[in-house]
Amino acid sequence: MAKFLALLLMLPLTALAAEPATQAAAPMTTSAGSLVQLLLGLLLVIGLIFLLAWLMRRVQQIGPRGGQVIKVVASQALGPRDRLVLVQVGGEQILLGLSAGRISPLHVLSEPVHLPDGEPASAEFAQRLMELLGKDQKDKS
Repeated sequence: MAKFLALLLMLPLTALAAEPATQAAAPMTTSAGSLVQLLLGLLLVIGLIFLLAWLMRRVQQIGPRGGQVIKVVASQALGPRDRLVLVQVGGEQILLGLSAGRISPLHVLSEPVHLPDGEPASAEFAQRLMELLGKDQKDKS
């Protein structure tokens, strides 16, 4: 009886070993349809990312603008991690020093600084950029 039981348990193993390998590993083929489907899915995901980014910007701009108590009046970079920031809080202005992991009040201004509204703050930058572009054009000639 034990031999019969052992033979019965071994039978499926011997049948598997004797069976020829009819299912060889089929090479992975991609058809044009699946490639188009992949590209359309990729474009859909990228479009969804851009749509969500646009919606996030729109939602952030909806908040009340006029009722802000704290306003950044001006900012000046001193280095890669250091910056001066002039902040308006109510009727007084405070000059803050920002560095990596630290904000320090440097000075409370007795008279508020008024920036001209009509003049763009980046005129000096634009002029410097045009000078550099002009130099690059001369170097290429």
